[in-house]
Amino acid sequence: MNCKPLLFLGDCEEIIKNRIASDQTLLPISLTFLDPPFNQGKAYEKHKDNMNPEEYWTWMTRICKLVYDITKPGGSIYFMQREKNTEYVLCSLREAGWTLQNVIIWKKLTSAVPQSYRYGKQYQIIAFATKGARPAVFHRLRIDAPLAPYQKMPRKNGIYVTDVWDDIRELTSGYFAGDEALRDPKTKKRLHEQQAPIALLLRIILSSTNIGDIVLDPFAGTGTTNIVAMQLQRKSIGIEISSTNYEIIKHRIDHLRKSDTIEKYRQYYRFTPKLELIWPFNEKEKKKKELTKYLRFNG
Repeated sequence: MNCKPLLFLGDCEEIIKNRIASDQTLLPISLTFLDPPFNQGKAYEKHKDNMNPEEYWTWMTRICKLVYDITKPGGSIYFMQREKNTEYVLCSLREAGWTLQNVIIWKKLTSAVPQSYRYGKQYQIIAFATKGARPAVFHRLRIDAPLAPYQKMPRKNGIYVTDVWDDIRELTSGYFAGDEALRDPKTKKRLHEQQAPIALLLRIILSSTNIGDIVLDPFAGTGTTNIVAMQLQRKSIGIEISSTNYEIIKHRIDHLRKSDTIEKYRQYYRFTPKLELIWPFNEKEKKKKELTKYLRFNG
């Protein structure tokens, strides 16, 4: 199966309307990960990040509706935003026709952002919604979560993933960004400060798609969605307005780094029933499994 991502350079609204919606080979979309600029005044190559709030949320609602129209019945969207914008996210999704399933709390593992007159901020929200009352695809993942200090006995079969994700580290701008963060080879400076972690997209794609499904990322950024989808044998479409980021994504796809591989997380999800049906083994792992099976029966 050829799962090399399809990339578009340009404005996502125009590309969805004029390129994707009219091409039946790219439809229907099963899952969309929507991680737009947060309108915080950050410096982007080709986006004004200090729009009038009303203009910004009208734009978000249009994007949600465009995605809704090209999504299959029961398809999913995951819309990530700042916690203070939860009300607007839910409103945009509802006005576009989506049905809310969960507001996921992605708790950050680094220090909370200090506040002088309210509680420190330590999470982002990810609104999970579907086209229709129920998702057409939803896999209940089980993880081998580390024990909390008050828990004494290891779990034999792990635990189900809930709507609080406190086990995925964000790629901060400092020490904890690690090897996964894309950097300029000479200056070592981060190429994108808002790079999404592999572990986050792995969970989303595993939960809401099957092998061969089409995944869309209208604000592709550094291409994490496409990198994960490709390894899980899902087809994917990435749209990016920045030519710099577009070239970063192309290079990342063609030169898969060790830090971008998903196999290191398989053990963490090993308690998920029939995991191999939604997470195919790569060739190396497949041969290893076949050898183990052979030795077991012929040893």
